[in-house]
Amino acid sequence: MKFKELGLTPELLTSIERSGFEEATPIQAETIPLALQGKDVIGQAQTGTGKTAAFGLPMLQKIDTSKRMLQGLVIAPTRELAIQTQEELYRLGRDKKIRVQAVYGGADIGRQIRGLKDNPHIVVGTPGRLLDHINRRTLKLETVETLVLDEADEMLNMGFLEDIEKIISKVPAERQTLLFSATMPTAIKNIGVKFMKEPEHVKIKAKEMTADLIDQYYVRSKDFEKFDIMTRLLDVQTPELTIVFGRTKRRVDELARGLEARGYKAEGIHGDLSQQKRMSVLRSFKNGNLDILVATDVAARGLDISGVTHVYNYDIPQDPESYVHRIGRTGRAGKGGMSVTFVTPNEMGYLHVIEELTKKRMTPLRPPSEKEAFKGQLGAAIETVEEKLKENGLENYLPSAENLLEKYSAEDLAALLLKTISKDPSDAVPVKITPERPLPSTKKGFNKNNRGGGGGNSRNRNKNGGGGYRGNKNNKGHSSSGGYNKNKDNRSAKRHNDKKRSFVIRDNSN
Repeated sequence: MKFKELGLTPELLTSIERSGFEEATPIQAETIPLALQGKDVIGQAQTGTGKTAAFGLPMLQKIDTSKRMLQGLVIAPTRELAIQTQEELYRLGRDKKIRVQAVYGGADIGRQIRGLKDNPHIVVGTPGRLLDHINRRTLKLETVETLVLDEADEMLNMGFLEDIEKIISKVPAERQTLLFSATMPTAIKNIGVKFMKEPEHVKIKAKEMTADLIDQYYVRSKDFEKFDIMTRLLDVQTPELTIVFGRTKRRVDELARGLEARGYKAEGIHGDLSQQKRMSVLRSFKNGNLDILVATDVAARGLDISGVTHVYNYDIPQDPESYVHRIGRTGRAGKGGMSVTFVTPNEMGYLHVIEELTKKRMTPLRPPSEKEAFKGQLGAAIETVEEKLKENGLENYLPSAENLLEKYSAEDLAALLLKTISKDPSDAVPVKITPERPLPSTKKGFNKNNRGGGGGNSRNRNKNGGGGYRGNKNNKGHSSSGGYNKNKDNRSAKRHNDKKRSFVIRDNSN
């Protein structure tokens, strides 16, 4: 269902379009109409299914911006989720000029107090810090019209039930309450009975992975090794259309610039780009003028892109459901696809949880060597030469060719042609990608309903990644025996043969 069919205001639709969303997810399509009617709603859906927009859009629509007072309150279990929710609500409410403040522990409370004095329309916070502000009387909830409990089951698991009840007691009884939870234990149902008025229950079944057509691999590597390994994979596998997922906007920008420096036709999209730029990049990708789209999870949500053959998870997602959405971009319409996930040693726990969710074990992938990548480049170049020969139209060049053959051997001329349209990976432009902070690592790892970190106590794997180098089932790739499988639409042969130069990407973000 399209967002414009849900009864949202033009300002919100403009923000949604700028964010790149087109199709509403199931939880959004079912929840938003009910919430817009003013009903209390219990939404049951897994993490990564678009719940923030599901409760955020109705709440944003209800905000009266002529009133400089608090009208919406979101309670979240962790500071990470509070920050993420605040950022997304800000993006979605930007055209309506809605002001959103996040409050959470471990941050300067003085700055938060100053922000609250500025009368935001919405406050997003963790239970402990919200209570702290309530007790200091720096946060007053008498004007709240919409209350949201996000990831309620996780808040109960963390022992926040008493805090939540204290907070709710400060919110007016005449309000709309929206509760979202991945599971529905008795304690959550009791909250619904105690604090909600005849709530509508929307349950979205956890997405089943139809992964039979998607070959799923992982490469165990250190962060600084990922980029070179990925470009070698691109040279060997020669994908038709590729999406590379990065965890942050900075990561996306750096990857896109680095790939371009190496001669690949790549561009990135994320929430900070203008709508015009986003749409331009997507059009180029859909039309085949771009080979590689680099994107954050938020930017890629809701995009309808067909023909993607490969997905590379440069950063493993923190939420296992996000992995499902990422690799779901390929293997569509009965066609095969391939996903490769890069995993640092301390992130292996995240990998195992993803495998539990998808009910499919990923295959370890041995990174191709420079020699194998060069062989892939040559194979692509030879295919391009053969295609051009079939096109013919060489009559005007034959006299000059005969003159060259009098001076040089045919082998030397053919070698020069291959060198011109391919590129030796050993001469690749050096690219440095700024290291990202690793995902949190805990003893327990994380589970499907937990945003915690992955641990190293999962089942042991071959430390070197195990296995031979693999392509995918549809003849896109390189076999472990070193054979090269050709690909009709070979972009790598079109890349320019730049002189070697240093290309260091610097982090200019604040």
